[in-house]
Amino acid sequence: MNAFSSQSLSDNRETKIKQRKLVGILALVITFALFAVGTQAQQQGKMARIGILFYGSRDQPHLQSFQQGLRDLGYVERKNIAFEYRYAEGNPDRLAALAADLVRLPVDVIVTTTDQGARAASQATPTIPIVLTTGDPVGSGLAATLAKPGGNVTGLTVLLPDLSGKRLELLKETIPSLTRVALLWSADSAGISAFKETQAVALGFSLQLNAFEVDSVGKIDRAFSEMPKARTQALHVVLSPLMTLNSKRIVDLAAKNRLPAMYATRQFVEEGGLMAYGPSIGDLYRRAATYVDKVLKGTNPAELPVEQPTKFDFFINLKASKQIGLTIPPNVLARADRVIK
Repeated sequence: MNAFSSQSLSDNRETKIKQRKLVGILALVITFALFAVGTQAQQQGKMARIGILFYGSRDQPHLQSFQQGLRDLGYVERKNIAFEYRYAEGNPDRLAALAADLVRLPVDVIVTTTDQGARAASQATPTIPIVLTTGDPVGSGLAATLAKPGGNVTGLTVLLPDLSGKRLELLKETIPSLTRVALLWSADSAGISAFKETQAVALGFSLQLNAFEVDSVGKIDRAFSEMPKARTQALHVVLSPLMTLNSKRIVDLAAKNRLPAMYATRQFVEEGGLMAYGPSIGDLYRRAATYVDKVLKGTNPAELPVEQPTKFDFFINLKASKQIGLTIPPNVLARADRVIK
């Protein structure tokens, strides 16, 4: 065999070796690519589990707004999202156990609508993101500031302290001769802030404020029995879980005592109450869905600002006004978003 033939065989062997190496490298690249695609498909197809912790019962009028908000963002129940509901049935002592139950599952996000629920959830887990729609997250210690919550709790505030004074102002416009107002409130963090705000506004209007702090149904009944002794002319109800759970009872007692009453949400007016001014709760629930979407996509809740309401509703029930013999001034009636006749 001549030198040329030997060189040719050697070149062929090197070429085959290079080809085998190239095939091996291509096989590895294809394997890794298929693995990456499979992993991405797995992640995209992952079922997100949302824990929803309610202070009250299964009758939640705004829950559909939250679910619709998620649907608008591409979440479909039993396809890429699942809900785990827990209800305290009005018993705050149950919240801690219910929150711990959600953490044990575990869920990817916990959604709650009260300071008490958010506190129970934050005590149960320092890592699972918690989205709330509640009164005063800063005052209750759930967030360091609205701009930078700093922990695993974020969401929306209903601005109870700021709006309480506005409600009293509307009540005064409705009844210009008003001098004495009963304040029905609960001493949670948001209630305390609202109480202080209402005191300041009452002073500016030269109104005498008779405060009735309640923490049970029995104390609500007792407060109404004492209001006539204080010569109460109107009622201002500060929003709290206790008030919401007993809304119909409060509305009926106000009507029985012929008291013009201002409430915080439309629920009271729809159950027969006179007036309500406050943020659109349905809108807050819809916006809470965007927070869930963000944290599911990896956004750190500590960096998600707590947002404030952008939509507000003023409701007037003319049936209730006729029942107690009150005429609503035209200038107040004109400002209502909805009038029940």
